[in-house]
Amino acid sequence: MAGTKRAGYKLATYKTSEGPRAGLIIGEEVFDAAKLTGKAEYATVMGILAHWRTAEGALKQAAAAAGKSRIKRLPLAKTKLLAPISTPPTIFCAGANYADHAAAMARKSGMPEPADPHELNLKPWHFIKAGRTITDPGATVKAADYAKELDWEIELAAVIGRPAKDVPLEKALSYVAGYTIANDLSARDRGRRPGVEQTSFFKMDWTKHKSFDGSCPLGPWIVPASDIPDPQKLGLKTWVNGVLKQDSTTAKMLFSTAEQIAQLSINMTLQPGDLILTGTPSGVGAESGEFLKAGDTVKLWIDGIGELSNKIA
Repeated sequence: MAGTKRAGYKLATYKTSEGPRAGLIIGEEVFDAAKLTGKAEYATVMGILAHWRTAEGALKQAAAAAGKSRIKRLPLAKTKLLAPISTPPTIFCAGANYADHAAAMARKSGMPEPADPHELNLKPWHFIKAGRTITDPGATVKAADYAKELDWEIELAAVIGRPAKDVPLEKALSYVAGYTIANDLSARDRGRRPGVEQTSFFKMDWTKHKSFDGSCPLGPWIVPASDIPDPQKLGLKTWVNGVLKQDSTTAKMLFSTAEQIAQLSINMTLQPGDLILTGTPSGVGAESGEFLKAGDTVKLWIDGIGELSNKIA
């Protein structure tokens, strides 16, 4: 899509006869990351992230010299891409983090438009999505029978590249290895415990709401943070069956990516491979009462990263 910036390389996981392998996508070709760099520990994306301090430079150097390499390359169009990280240590998801989404949900509930949380001295808050919820680009998510109110949520996902604890705001983004696209699929009707009063403090069921199988499509690759100079200046779009549903920008985040990392790292060490899903803008099904059903296709796009599509069954 027009407006997508071209990175020197993109980090991916792709399917081979030997199992999943980490790959560098350079132009329209895929190179085996371990073979191109000569480092066996780079056979997986998690292996690369575990060594990110040195891997970042090694990958850039290998990508720059790839055109002269004799290492076998594969055409991207014929290569099966998997989720770049299949089982991240932790998936942190920002709650109510876009001004336009928060305002739309307030209007639906007949409530006044919420104030900027900074004015109320509030901090970012997150919930956790199970790591096993990750699903591949192009995969079919079998959830239509599980939830009657299955919702889409495009999210910019920051991938942590080195241990981060008590990180100051001004240094927070230096702990990000790269960015990818996530769909925080939500089972809205499963998030409320049946038989529990709506006024009860214990009414929510976040596990059934957010952590069902396939509820976190991820990919199609990771763009290095060095190729995304400002994560708060990226366009986002979501289509359902070709109809545009979400059309916003990361500039509308209430709490920036850096603010979220700094807050999460307070007395807790973020680990390489952790994902931070930074929130979703307006246009989700919960605002209109329209939800996903069997046969639907959801396509997400983020400027500078690319597209992620999945089907619902």
